[in-house]
Amino acid sequence: MKARNSNIIKAVLYFLLSVILTGIFIASKFWLYSNVNSMILSGCIAGGKWLTQIIAVFIFLKEKKWEFISRIGFVCFVGSLALFVYYIFNFLPLPVGGFSQFVLSIGLSVLVMTKMYYEVVRTTGISVRWFWGWIVCLAVAVMLQVKIVF
Repeated sequence: MKARNSNIIKAVLYFLLSVILTGIFIASKFWLYSNVNSMILSGCIAGGKWLTQIIAVFIFLKEKKWEFISRIGFVCFVGSLALFVYYIFNFLPLPVGGFSQFVLSIGLSVLVMTKMYYEVVRTTGISVRWFWGWIVCLAVAVMLQVKIVF
């Protein structure tokens, strides 16, 4: 029970911090979006893939629910932090800038989260199908961002 409560608290904190960080990142890139609604939609799409996973956990995962949610919450948090590499790119002599640096920071975030998510699935001892389910959610989210937001 104590471990479960700890996992619940960690999950809530990780996802809350992720929402805040991602919101700050999106807001700081206002020049990329056509309007505020596009910014909100971008955040909703990003969060939607995580919400989809959490809902799936409650429906399909019988054991280790909160352990898994806590761990993917940490993955989400690290992915949100990785977005801020954008600001480090500004200090590097890269041949690209602006939108390209934005795409690079998102790409780095996705790569980090993909590696971490796979490790979480392995460490938690659940089916690799959870990883592939997240990859599908990620692919859908990227398509929606490209087609609808940008």
